[in-house]
Amino acid sequence: MTKEMLVKISDFHLFARITGSGNQMVVLESGYGDDSSAWDLIVSEVSEFAEVLVYDRAGLGKSERSTSPRTSREMVKELHILLHTLELKPPYIFVGHSFGGVNVRLYATEYPEDVAGLVLVDTTPEDYRERFLPTMPKEFQDAYNQQFVLEGNYSEFMESLQQVKYSKQTLSVPLVVLAAGKKTHYSSESQALWNDMQREMLGISSKAEFVLAEKSAHYIQNDEPDLVVQAIKMLVNQYISK
Repeated sequence: MTKEMLVKISDFHLFARITGSGNQMVVLESGYGDDSSAWDLIVSEVSEFAEVLVYDRAGLGKSERSTSPRTSREMVKELHILLHTLELKPPYIFVGHSFGGVNVRLYATEYPEDVAGLVLVDTTPEDYRERFLPTMPKEFQDAYNQQFVLEGNYSEFMESLQQVKYSKQTLSVPLVVLAAGKKTHYSSESQALWNDMQREMLGISSKAEFVLAEKSAHYIQNDEPDLVVQAIKMLVNQYISK
């Protein structure tokens, strides 16, 4: 069964869709500028063993714009209100792609009692600008810096990375870090650095596992969807069997 709704969050509405059934709620958080359709290739499969929530962040897809800053901290607050307004029983398993991984990391430190596990799908590292971006060609850097027009500007995005960096603490919930091993336009050196920075995220949790998606570019959920589904299923089974 699928339910779609617009949920009031202060002065605007967020679009949300719930599918599937089961004892565990899985929340899918899209990357920068992406609406909930970014998860279309895996939702039906995950909904076979869990309830799944996808939603559009403010200003994306079918959701209305918010007047609040477009930083991770504000987005996490809005997601928290959404989940509790819908009366969805925590704890949840959060799956975050790219910038969405930044959001779910921050959610896990802001509301740890709500979190049963995390899957980070080629997530933006907190020190991306300082360590990784300078290693890329100028054309790549220029294109990267000019992309921030869909939700939040460049400074808000970088503020989000700082928010997750300074709120970081070691979690005790299961974590799976999925890294794209075939990044578009990356040299072998850049790819190796990216993999290293993804592995460093294992330090977020005392129960962490790293998976390299060797055939995937940035959207692992499209290139190797089974890897994402397997990671989610593993965490669902771990939590249910506790």
